[in-house]
Parts: sequence; C-alpha cells; structure tokens
Amino acid sequence: MIKFVMCITRKPGMTREEFRDYWMNSHGPFFMENAGTMGAKKYVQSHTLNSPLNEGLRSSRNMQPEYDGVAEVWFESEEALISGMSTPEGQKLGAALQEDEGNFIDHSKSCAFIVEEHTL
Repeated sequence: MIKFVMCITRKPGMTREEFRDYWMNSHGPFFMENAGTMGAKKYVQSHTLNSPLNEGLRSSRNMQPEYDGVAEVWFESEEALISGMSTPEGQKLGAALQEDEGNFIDHSKSCAFIVEEHTL
C-alpha cells in the first residue's frame, strides 16, 4: 500500500473557514464520487485547527507557517495509481480534480508526494 500526500495552502484571499467548507463540502464529495476511477482505496482530509498551539509549535522550532490541511489518498501500489490515472477516464478526472483544486488551493505554496507507511 502506498499513500499520496498533499500538504495544502489555501488560495490567497480565502479564509481558513471558506477553505475548509469548500474542501469538505465541494471538492471532497467530488473526489469520493470518482475515487474508484483512479483506484483510490481511502481518502482522509486533515484540517488545521485555528489554535495557539500551532504558533507555539512553529516558534519553538523556528519552522515555517503550518499548511491549512493535509490530504491523504491510499492506493494498492504505485502501479495501481499509475494504471488508474493513465486511462482516458483517469486522465480526464485528473485534469478535472486539478482544475477544481484551483478554486481553493495555492499550488505554488503546497506540495505533494508519494510515501510508504511504516508503523513502529
């Protein structure tokens, strides 16, 4: 099992509440309706809290500001992800998802990567 992880920064001019609402109530359902097309097995959204703890963590470690959220999508394998996204339907879906992300994500301040989990 592998996981696609995306650390997300919201679009400029958008409040964290607007970001959270769009991601949860518009993009999330759109993604879930199409998860099977790309072979996604699980999808989790982690929304950053408006908490003074975040500022404390950042300043105590001299870190960059926190992301507004983290998306995690599980796939059986890299091959399964590539296969799902290589079909004509998968390519069309990938373009539609990226276009929709433009409604709430600042891609220039976000990042995405593939990981393998190791439970200790």
